[in-house]
Amino acid sequence: MGLIDRFVERAKQAAKRVVFPEAEDERIIQAAIRLVAEGISHPILIGSEACSRVNLAGGIKVVDPADAASFAGYCEAYAARRDVTVKVAERLVRRPLFFGAMMVAEGDADAVIAGASRPTAGVISAGILAIGLEPGVTQPSSFFIMVLPGPPERVIIYADAAVAIDPTAEQLSEIAVATARNARTLLEIQPKIALLSFSTHGSAVHERVDKVREAAHLASERLPDCIVDGELQIDAALSPQVAEAKCPNSPLGGEANILIFPDLDSGNIAYKLTQYLAGAEAIGPIMQGFNKPINDLSRGASVEDIVSVAAIAALQSSGS
Repeated sequence: MGLIDRFVERAKQAAKRVVFPEAEDERIIQAAIRLVAEGISHPILIGSEACSRVNLAGGIKVVDPADAASFAGYCEAYAARRDVTVKVAERLVRRPLFFGAMMVAEGDADAVIAGASRPTAGVISAGILAIGLEPGVTQPSSFFIMVLPGPPERVIIYADAAVAIDPTAEQLSEIAVATARNARTLLEIQPKIALLSFSTHGSAVHERVDKVREAAHLASERLPDCIVDGELQIDAALSPQVAEAKCPNSPLGGEANILIFPDLDSGNIAYKLTQYLAGAEAIGPIMQGFNKPINDLSRGASVEDIVSVAAIAALQSSGS
């Protein structure tokens, strides 16, 4: 059984309510039908067009923001949370993306998935404004689950490779903390976290090395039950033989299963190199750092992709 298949089976046990604000997209309709048919989650479609098509399949809840009994309450909650007038809130909450995010924020759903027809920036903005960031998090981030072919198969998490362009030391430590929690929730593993650099334990001197070293220190303090080390070069993070030669005192011993990249350039390049040259499967990007799960779809996402993201979001909700 592949990793996504295992996520799907576990999601069936969680039985979470997943909101899809892009009900006008045929892929979303088909994914919702499959989610119900296979008992993976309880989909909620947002939009007036979906209301006219509800007879396509039973078990799919459809909500039109314009007619929803909860609309006024969501507007008042948003206005209070963001310190704006109710009229300003009404203009935002009547949009399906914001309405769906408010459903999650107010506990009427467990996760929201969008991005099939909307830009990532819009999805992130709705998440920040309606759902909010976790306490102690200053910006959202993401991660990829990289499944390297075997035998034996190897699974490594890369963060951040899609959202945070040039995180500070503080933000790098936040990314490490959020990624460790998701690793436990999704993969059920003990996090072994390497914060990466072009230097290993002081082999180079530069302010960018200092940033990673400080981030590793902060992450170690916040994750006392995880194994954290940095700054490390990639070979020292992944090879026990290299680690023995370069950093024999490293608690990771060259066996990291989470790689925290110093910036988006390195993270994005690394995940694509791993995908295309090593033949790895890249699952993601999976969003993190929000109070409750919100995930972004690729514009070219297939029905299969949408179902997979729904299963992952359901598990994130279970672990939050």
